[in-house]
Amino acid sequence: MPAFYSMNAIAQLLTQDAIVLTAKPVTKEALFAEAAKALGQRLGVSEAMIHDCLKMREQLGSTGLGQGVGIPHGRLKGLRQAAGMFYRLNTPIPFDAPDNRPVDLAFFLLVPEQSTEEHLQLLSELAQHFSDPELREKLRSSTEAVEVLTLFASNHV
Repeated sequence: MPAFYSMNAIAQLLTQDAIVLTAKPVTKEALFAEAAKALGQRLGVSEAMIHDCLKMREQLGSTGLGQGVGIPHGRLKGLRQAAGMFYRLNTPIPFDAPDNRPVDLAFFLLVPEQSTEEHLQLLSELAQHFSDPELREKLRSSTEAVEVLTLFASNHV
């Protein structure tokens, strides 16, 4: 496994300003627009490019995992390194997840266009993290961004 993969790879993508605990969008489209704007500002990348990237991937099939979790993701031309944002929604939104449950936890993942292996590794790690019912519950009850960072950093699966 390449050196840049560690059990904390997900935590390394996050900073406190990349964690939103009171998101209020009422549709998947509104959530994507909000995340694209925030990611664009954080990364200095076009909001429209990010939004298009996320929407194009979603058209291939829902990025809803089930259990109230979504991992919208995509490979973005011109991006230099992987980036992520975590959203907890005040009200779960329809997401076309396999279990038909609405989503209230969403992790947005962007990787450089050529980073296929890294993309798959990070998605796998996210899926493992979110498969843990205890972690999902703690993410739903956390009141501070630093708590969320700690959860992602310490949750060894």
